[in-house]
Amino acid sequence: MRMTDAQMYSRLLASDASFNGRFFFGVTSTGIYCLPSCRARKPKAENVKFFPTAEAARATGLRACKKCHPDDFARGADPVLETIETVVAEIRTNPADFPDVRAVVQRSGFGATRVFELFRLHYHTTPADLLLRARLDTAKKILLESKRGLAAIAGEVGFESLSVFHEHFRKFNGLTPVAYRELSAEKTFELVLPAGYSLGYLRRALSRDIHSLTERLEGDLYTTAVLLGTGPAILTMKLEPKSVRVVVKNAPGASSTVIPNTRTILPSATEAHAIAVGLLGLDQDAAAFARLAKRLGLTRLTAGRNELRISQTHSVYEGLLWSIIGQQINFAFACLLRRRLVERAGEPLGNGLHAPPTPQAVAALTVDDLLPLQFSRSKADYVTATSRLIAEGKLDLHALRDMSATRAERTLLAIRGLGPWSVNYIMMRALGFPDCVPLGDTGVTSGLLALLKLDERPDSDATKRLMTIFSPYRSLATTHLWQFNHPIP
Repeated sequence: MRMTDAQMYSRLLASDASFNGRFFFGVTSTGIYCLPSCRARKPKAENVKFFPTAEAARATGLRACKKCHPDDFARGADPVLETIETVVAEIRTNPADFPDVRAVVQRSGFGATRVFELFRLHYHTTPADLLLRARLDTAKKILLESKRGLAAIAGEVGFESLSVFHEHFRKFNGLTPVAYRELSAEKTFELVLPAGYSLGYLRRALSRDIHSLTERLEGDLYTTAVLLGTGPAILTMKLEPKSVRVVVKNAPGASSTVIPNTRTILPSATEAHAIAVGLLGLDQDAAAFARLAKRLGLTRLTAGRNELRISQTHSVYEGLLWSIIGQQINFAFACLLRRRLVERAGEPLGNGLHAPPTPQAVAALTVDDLLPLQFSRSKADYVTATSRLIAEGKLDLHALRDMSATRAERTLLAIRGLGPWSVNYIMMRALGFPDCVPLGDTGVTSGLLALLKLDERPDSDATKRLMTIFSPYRSLATTHLWQFNHPIP
């Protein structure tokens, strides 16, 4: 359905990047045309004309804006984004070349304010935080591949001291650098939890589907089947007040087929560590969000759950499947469909557990295979078609993790069957981007209705506007809103 001029004008006032390409707007008083996301001074409505394409705007004599570069976007280029992506790639390759944020700013060629703006927009973070995480990621690789001393590694990746390196490493990884290095030979490890960590909410997240075929929570023992680079495995997590003990074992009798889209075969405990950190949300800044809620005068949102975190999916593919299966149906029915898909395409591992299905297994199914499982024809089509893209190498799920948030969003939105809700769900729960909102989500709108004492449930436009106050932590805000109308466990 064609958008009205009023609707398009509201999107340009909001600088809504999700509408880039859906329309362009011209400003008669300046003679330029722009993308909806343009952050230049907003024109008056009477001076605005709307166009379906950049070509149509140029045909009226308008010139391309030099701030948002609509011509570049129209032909698939985005030089500003590409510049920032190049800088980030260099940071991740050799973080020691960037001793501080000033070096990042200098390398970009933009001013400091503009760099911070672009990092927030495209990576949902600050230059300092991205640089810190690049140093830690590089250190992890060196720890596994060499026997160099910790002080040497700390200096090599750009930390000013061993103590600072140790402090940050433990905060984001739940264990010390020495313990991480030992993962290459161990099958068991222990993750230290932050003070005040909410195990009650973690238990709630891990037991959402009490009939799940891939995972179960019995008391404080969580058991789940996972797909590692070497094949199916069983991961157990013993939940204790201050720590979580993790054990990973190869699934007895399971196939040893290497899981496609795994770039390198890592020690199983190393892969298990990454999954466990994601499930626990250890690399999320829950304290910063709690401080933001306090500044906003919205401590009711975080009361009793200051340490609430987003429990990440085991894999990007799992998050993608969940997003498609969960579209426009209630949670209970979504769980039922997922169980039936697991039973149909997953590998039985014994003791009631099944390995999650691989993209190859789902790609081998037809739409008619899924219709008896109560999948709608369109949902069955989207699930199998997307799985074929992955199985055929046309969609690289690992590459999504390395992309900017902007690039990942564009890539996912181009896939048939994935809309804004699905894409933001994947980005938040599977890719770990911290500033996402699954617009149209009833849990979010119900939470906003109660939190802000609104007269009516907000629509998508109102939700997007109301959620801006929580940026750059809208993913955590979403999680808090999901829980706001439920009792504290």
